[in-house]
Amino acid sequence: MTAVDAKTARATFKTMDQSTQQDWDLIMGQHGQLNEALPGRVVDQLRLLGGDYGGFPVDRLHHSLMTAHLAETDGQSEEYVVCALLHDIGDILCPNDHPSIAAAILKPFVSEGHLWMVANHGVFQGYHFWHFLGGDRNAKDRFLDHEYYDLTEEFIAKYDCPAFDGDYKTPPLEHYVPMLESVLTPKPLL
Repeated sequence: MTAVDAKTARATFKTMDQSTQQDWDLIMGQHGQLNEALPGRVVDQLRLLGGDYGGFPVDRLHHSLMTAHLAETDGQSEEYVVCALLHDIGDILCPNDHPSIAAAILKPFVSEGHLWMVANHGVFQGYHFWHFLGGDRNAKDRFLDHEYYDLTEEFIAKYDCPAFDGDYKTPPLEHYVPMLESVLTPKPLL
């Protein structure tokens, strides 16, 4: 089989219970390519945030870039900066639960603490506006005893909430590609 054939060949089963070792060798041979392309697909998704304001003072891409840049200039780790960059990537895909999208993307690649921070940042950010919408601004208090409460509180206070300044100059998205490639490195499946 040529290299081109190896990239386009497909399994032959019609139901998964009919799959063979040969099918799975073929599938797993292409799985690596899928993983290697992940950072590029994430960048493409982040680009979709550009121009989407949703009523906010900056578009969602600027907010994401500013959040990441604030964390980066404050000396946070590469993993943290990538979490800051991706924390709102789900805004346009799942507006009612955007943190879940970011957490699902990051889960295989980041620490438990950073994952929890991203997955729960919406509740913590809600302190600043949920009361204007008839919600409980103190909903985050249910996590007061959680080991990652302070980490998430700090993320909101230092990076997420201040990241709505349209005059703030951020690096371009391309600045973060090497970090994305480093952090979103696939781990072996088994």
